[in-house]
Amino acid sequence: MEQQSIKSQQAPEPIGPYSQAIRLGQLVYLSGQTGTDPGTSKLVADDIESQTRQAMKNLESILRATGSSLKQVVKTTVFLTDLSEFKAMNAVYARSFVEMPPARSTVQVAGLPGGAKVEIEAVAFIP
Repeated sequence: MEQQSIKSQQAPEPIGPYSQAIRLGQLVYLSGQTGTDPGTSKLVADDIESQTRQAMKNLESILRATGSSLKQVVKTTVFLTDLSEFKAMNAVYARSFVEMPPARSTVQVAGLPGGAKVEIEAVAFIP
């Protein structure tokens, strides 16, 4: 099976040697997305809700570039710098996955790139 690197102009540029996503057959593996605005390369705001909303928009933009969507996401991993913000993050996250939420892991980490409070990675299928 051939791998394909995916790039969306509507999502932030990678800040290191990695792809926004890799397609392998009918699966797509998305790199973690933070609340970074693709136009400014800066966090959209300091609050967890705004950052989560933008991270989901970034994931959605990359999925669109593959021919997939949030409806086809089967697994996510959420990284938070402070688990006390779990409830606020979860409220925003839930709006993106109304019908059938994907499997998910959520972990607290010591820090994230650019001072982000949340990072979300995903695995999806391409219909």
